[in-house]
Amino acid sequence: MGNSIACFSPAHKSKRLSTNLSRKPSKRSPNSSPFFGSSASTRRTKGSPKKKDTLVDDLIIQQQAIEAVLLFQNHQKNNSGSQPFNRSTSVVFPAPGPKNSQAFKKSSSSRQPLGSDTLFQPLELVDKQDVKIDGLETNHFILVHGGGFGAWCWYKTMTLLEESGFKVDAVDLTGSGIHSFDTNSITSLAQYVKPLTEILENLEDGKKVILVGHDFGGTCISYAMELFPSKIAKAIFISAAMLTTGQSTLNLFAQQTGSNDLMRQAQIFLYANGKDQPPTAIDLSKKFTEDLLFNQSPAKDVALASVSMRPIPFAPVTEKLSLSDKNYGSVRRFFIITQEDHAINVPLQEAMLESNPPEQFYRLKGSDHAPFFSRPQALHRILLEISQIPPI
Repeated sequence: MGNSIACFSPAHKSKRLSTNLSRKPSKRSPNSSPFFGSSASTRRTKGSPKKKDTLVDDLIIQQQAIEAVLLFQNHQKNNSGSQPFNRSTSVVFPAPGPKNSQAFKKSSSSRQPLGSDTLFQPLELVDKQDVKIDGLETNHFILVHGGGFGAWCWYKTMTLLEESGFKVDAVDLTGSGIHSFDTNSITSLAQYVKPLTEILENLEDGKKVILVGHDFGGTCISYAMELFPSKIAKAIFISAAMLTTGQSTLNLFAQQTGSNDLMRQAQIFLYANGKDQPPTAIDLSKKFTEDLLFNQSPAKDVALASVSMRPIPFAPVTEKLSLSDKNYGSVRRFFIITQEDHAINVPLQEAMLESNPPEQFYRLKGSDHAPFFSRPQALHRILLEISQIPPI
């Protein structure tokens, strides 16, 4: 939802953004070289007087291309040492914090400054065959959607986790997804989060879960962490509101007010109680959501979102959280930065890490605001790794 709740000016008129995600197929000849483009084409005009010379020239160019490929491969081999090629697109770091803070000792993360421009080697995350459910602190994930979304947005993540042997619940918060309550009638965060707190209340004694919150879902899982710290093994924030005590989601996202024109254009404030009263909900214009939320996501998921998203209740985003070290602070926290996010930009995500450091954070490359659509496999691997971290 980004800073939608922080901008109260009406949306500016603008040209309709293109929603065409199709790509034109490459016209490169099958015989052309990726190093020389069209210049290495073997196409010739029939009957050309210089046909023989052209053929010789083309063969020379092709030979050069082959040599270039071999040289490139040899260069890779010499610079990679004995390390296997890593296909992970995520990078993991320990969270920034005081020097005397206790870091997770078994992490294979390399310690790097938060704002460093160094090119990091991606961490090799666990493979499916390495996932061991038996003996884990918990094998139960609860997925909490962001503002405007619903349980439907987790369909890829649910499938991947279940295939790996985990128990997964994706919750529809009040007035979200298929929950029938009117969004405009939600008056508190407790009311909005009730479907989540009911699950935790009914959890068997001694059982724990891993909470995963996206976007405004970060505020929701923080609220639950304060109420049920003994029932939560870990909390994972995915480009999510990770608040400090006394802070509201409105306060947090106000930090990027004015820097997101796309959000200003997309937001639509709803006034169910009249224009002389505060807004009751925030909706997002469908013609802007693709570039705002789904700029890296497949067309089919953009279409799903366009018919499934609902307004965001306004009252909960203005509510300040009261978070204690004893409860909220006792739950292990992890954060996933979405690198191509147009809704909650990277500077704001990093600012949350600085003000409220988690145990570890991960950078998910190539992900927009909806990594469960744009980078489901990479997101899944991070969730698996966090699930494997043993209790302290």
